[in-house]
Amino acid sequence: MTGTGATPASTAATTAVAGAGGPVALAPYAAHDATSRGRRHCEAAPEYRGEFQRDRDRIIHSNAFRRLVYKTQVFVNHEGDLYRTRITHSLEVSQIARTIARALGLHETLTEAICLAHDLGHTPFGHAGQDALNECMREYGGFEHNLQSLRVVDELEERYAGFPGLNLTFETREGILKHCSIQNARKLGDVGERFIKREQPGLEAQLANLADEIAYNNHDVDDGLRAAMIQTDDLLQVTLFAREYQAVTDKYPDATLRRRIHETIRRMIDRVVQDVIRTTSANLQAAAPRSIDDIRHHGSRMILMSDELRREHLELKNFLREHVYRHYRVLRMTTKARRVIHELFEVLMKDISLLPAEHHDAARRAEARDGTHGRARVVADYIAGMTDRYALLEHRRLFYPEARS
Repeated sequence: MTGTGATPASTAATTAVAGAGGPVALAPYAAHDATSRGRRHCEAAPEYRGEFQRDRDRIIHSNAFRRLVYKTQVFVNHEGDLYRTRITHSLEVSQIARTIARALGLHETLTEAICLAHDLGHTPFGHAGQDALNECMREYGGFEHNLQSLRVVDELEERYAGFPGLNLTFETREGILKHCSIQNARKLGDVGERFIKREQPGLEAQLANLADEIAYNNHDVDDGLRAAMIQTDDLLQVTLFAREYQAVTDKYPDATLRRRIHETIRRMIDRVVQDVIRTTSANLQAAAPRSIDDIRHHGSRMILMSDELRREHLELKNFLREHVYRHYRVLRMTTKARRVIHELFEVLMKDISLLPAEHHDAARRAEARDGTHGRARVVADYIAGMTDRYALLEHRRLFYPEARS
């Protein structure tokens, strides 16, 4: 796919790195393994892989990543086997972002690592779970899944003898932390500085953020249709869907409805991806950045859709909010999820002896160090780490006498 103007590689010398399809030329403003800002804890450099590949591999092998398979995207896991979960969503985000990264000369493996890690801190039951846990934590500093994802990779994963967490590079951690208040940024050291200085993240981080939006907007169309919450005729009022659906119907009039839907969604994603590549290439040509520092000091983000596609994407997003996310079946599950989270938090805060041994010990240490705030944070860590089905099982154990403890 070609952009409107010079390709990123034409602005300056490039560096070649290995990719799935052979060597890939890294643009000078991309992140480079050799110039990474490093890790929180010193480690010897990897011998047969790059620094960002090591990050990606550690994320894939983490407990938090495996738990995503049973965490809600929109539909709770037990409602059907084919609905997206957090893990399939993360994989789809990664696939979209890698395509764009390669076309723009960005570091594909770093982009992939950020995408795979961006939801590691998500609670069970999707955004309903996050909102409920934030309400529970209001007096103790609040809860936000983006900050929790960083906490998971920095502190909570226990896999290495030499350090807590996964000890990821600065660049991956920067990408995970998509947004942050100034108050929280001051507590996060180097990775929080850009929020204080009002700087931009690297392009790989910007790309992961936009790919997240592209992925969920399109796969929620597929899941909404599968769940019969919306019908094809309803979507014909949405420009992005209607245009591609008509083109597919004209070309394949005898195709089954399911095939037409999949073909339409595939084309919707492709249209947006091509638009992002063209728009971003033009932005990069105009700004002519020579390094990742130029990207950081630029006044606005460069990984963008065109204004026209942004309006169409927003139209689709608003349609999904009204017809899927606010559908009575989703709202029923939301209500139940909020009750489960609130009741779990209340009972565990009141009596930490109900926590499993390792979490109980962590709560005691945190309370001795930080008082009630420390206790609350460990309880929130425990609940946030649950899968949907584990949260339901733990709730049953704690509140129903007939359940096995």
